[in-house]
Amino acid sequence: MPDYQQLANDIRQWGRELGFADVGISGVQLGDDEQYLDIWVAENNHGEMHYMASHGSKRARPAELIPGTVRIISVRMDYGTGDDAAAWQTLNDPTQAYVARYALGRDYHKVMRSRLQKLSDRIQAEISPLGYRVFVDSAPVLERALSRNAGLGWIGKNTCLINKNSGSWFFLGEIFVDIPLPEDIPAEAHCGTCTKCIDVCPTQAIIAPNKLDARRCISYLTIELKGSIPEEFRKPIGNRIFGCDDCQLICPWNKFSKKYDEPDFRVRNNLDKATLLDLFAWTEAEFLSRTEGSAIRRTGYEGWLRNIAVALGNAPSSPDIIASLHARSRHESEIVREHVAWALAQHTMS
Repeated sequence: MPDYQQLANDIRQWGRELGFADVGISGVQLGDDEQYLDIWVAENNHGEMHYMASHGSKRARPAELIPGTVRIISVRMDYGTGDDAAAWQTLNDPTQAYVARYALGRDYHKVMRSRLQKLSDRIQAEISPLGYRVFVDSAPVLERALSRNAGLGWIGKNTCLINKNSGSWFFLGEIFVDIPLPEDIPAEAHCGTCTKCIDVCPTQAIIAPNKLDARRCISYLTIELKGSIPEEFRKPIGNRIFGCDDCQLICPWNKFSKKYDEPDFRVRNNLDKATLLDLFAWTEAEFLSRTEGSAIRRTGYEGWLRNIAVALGNAPSSPDIIASLHARSRHESEIVREHVAWALAQHTMS
């Protein structure tokens, strides 16, 4: 019979060698999380993310999603840049564009999936046959709940996974396996009475501790939502053109976050310093070229212009900004035209 304890120890070591900051192992039971998910979806907190409701019980039952699964290997990979002060500086300069820190470099899905496959190959070389499946946001998986059960961190009041020693600037991924590895001890919550993430949210999307209304969340509004951004949220969006980090930037646990210089995650196209006008001037061909291999592709060119138009509407008036908006006022996209018109109206009122 295989020595599963030794194999688990080896998996952690192999994971670290591949650049994962932490590796943990959990079972497949997610009863309480399944109940929470059902209520969250029933209240329509997922907005237009219909995939959150389209897989029935499989999202909370790994063994139904991949028959034969008995354990989940969860990993985290840090992407913290150590530039929290610079991030706040960008947010406080309404002429600059704010892009969520995770999207500044290469698409993490590609990086994580490749390394998880290498880890799976190493495990399979040690124990065969091995039934497994690799996931990085690619299937209905409750990754934060599984990672919590694997001891990688707790689910904070902002719904992000938080690690006591490393904060929350990290990506998650999983390997579903059919071997009975020893399970790790689930992480305990350490948010205490702190509500900084709830208080700082520009759109008050965290409607209760550990409960997010995605329809109000800037990450949802600028990435997942494909139509018109509700007017009530356009001012609070400020200069955030792709995602939002406020609840992580304010989290006290992120003072323990370590800078992680993964070459694939290094900033591309000077997105950490770009102005709104610079990015609004991109043609569709430039957008496609510059965002190749980037998570920003998810919003599409139309969404890109829509988001920047809103941010330009929130910027101080200037001849350059008004001219730039007018140049897009007859854009072929009705969505872009609508948001440009709104932005121009903000400057007319100011």
